[in-house]
Amino acid sequence: MLGRVRSAVAQLVGALGPAPGAQPPRDSPPGPGPGPGPAGGAFCRPAFLQLTSEELQRADDHAGRAVQSPRESRRLPWSTGYAEVINAGKSQHNEDQACCEVVVVGRRCSPQRGSLAPQESAVEAEEQGRTELGFHYWGLFDGHAGSGAAVLASRLLHCHIRDQLRDLVDILQDSSPPPICLQSDWRVLPAERGQAPLSEKEVELPNDALPRFHLEKAVSHESLVIGAIENAFRRMDKEMEWEQTTQLVAGGCCALAAVYLLGKFYVANAGDSRAIIIRNGEIIPMSREFTPETERQRLQLLGFLRPELLGNEFTHLEFPRRIQHKELGKKMLYRDQNMNGWAYKRIVEDDLKFPLIYGEGKKARVMATIGVTRGLGDHDLKVYNSNIHIKPFLSCVPEVRVYDLTQYEHCPDDVLVLGTDGLWDVTSDREVANVVTEVLMDYEPNDPCRYTVAAHELVVRSRGVLKERGWRLANNKLGSGDDISVFVIPLGGPGNYT
Repeated sequence: MLGRVRSAVAQLVGALGPAPGAQPPRDSPPGPGPGPGPAGGAFCRPAFLQLTSEELQRADDHAGRAVQSPRESRRLPWSTGYAEVINAGKSQHNEDQACCEVVVVGRRCSPQRGSLAPQESAVEAEEQGRTELGFHYWGLFDGHAGSGAAVLASRLLHCHIRDQLRDLVDILQDSSPPPICLQSDWRVLPAERGQAPLSEKEVELPNDALPRFHLEKAVSHESLVIGAIENAFRRMDKEMEWEQTTQLVAGGCCALAAVYLLGKFYVANAGDSRAIIIRNGEIIPMSREFTPETERQRLQLLGFLRPELLGNEFTHLEFPRRIQHKELGKKMLYRDQNMNGWAYKRIVEDDLKFPLIYGEGKKARVMATIGVTRGLGDHDLKVYNSNIHIKPFLSCVPEVRVYDLTQYEHCPDDVLVLGTDGLWDVTSDREVANVVTEVLMDYEPNDPCRYTVAAHELVVRSRGVLKERGWRLANNKLGSGDDISVFVIPLGGPGNYT
């Protein structure tokens, strides 16, 4: 696996060269403060596109909405296809961002075990026999209230995933069950304990003095990787909070990431972007949308347990419509955090408050403000003209789904499609599958550009054609006026595993 990763890194670097504005890889764990590349969340397009100044102008044109894709000489790892297009004018810039990386993970060694100093080079690390893992990574980030959060996440989320995997390098390469406690975890930093460090006597108890425990829960390697990805999202959200307070990086973003590690795809989603696998014509959902409607009960439960978060302005209960003052004392349909169905209750004064979740479908909003319930950032988001923060209701933790690539024989037409909501708002899973199948049939199975053409066609068909009454689809329905970004990742076939 590591040999394939190193080969992919060499090919990617050789093909892309030093892109204008591209950032070098971060070898040290990302922490608070600006990293390399554009300062803070300064607007840019994905580095792998390597757009010239003229191409950047065309990409930023809301009227022309030219679709952007990597040229053949800039082929992405795994022959991944990618395409994007700007929105029809709802924001100044394209608020979507994308990232495609091949990442090498070095084992994290504690000082007691002879770890290397942070300044030592990768060559020196290899000479010391440090074991490594590699993973492929794809990320889509759909920004709102600006592109800053999406830019920041596209630059750093894979670094946080790498850092969370450092402790697992040896464990994941061992077929035995993972240890309950790592050696480096014996000592707790004083800052974390709020007191002096433990003495040697406190730490190293005789074996016969330790209580004997039996492992009650089976912890798989797969669940360790899932936990690492979940923690990486949390760390990214914390770093974003710091960036937003120090560099005024406003807004937030939905995040959809795919990690290929040791034969398995881990698809992590926090927001309303989505992913599907198309395998032999079958559609396998790899994510779901997180909206006020799909997460109604989680939001209502938090509002019920922490009523102070509602600011005496909102009610956690849901009603089919706004309650009017004249309806006090009457019975009205409602549901709370424990209910899937509806029941009647007598209306009281508190029920006149604005509902925590208001609206239906794509128009549903949390506190009449935001239409997604998971994502990164939004630490500064408040209800309009109030001091009520919305962030407590927005989770940064993704749902991670796993697909074991080794369990199936895949043909060159089997793909994983990642897309922001600009794609899925107007195109169904079946329509996406049909377009991909139609395009791939027109190309030889070993033609690496076929996946980029498929991504390009998905964006074109979802954007539509500009007519007198706006952007229209082939059936004359309204096309997507949102930013659209799409990855098409091949799952098998000759030449796809670079």
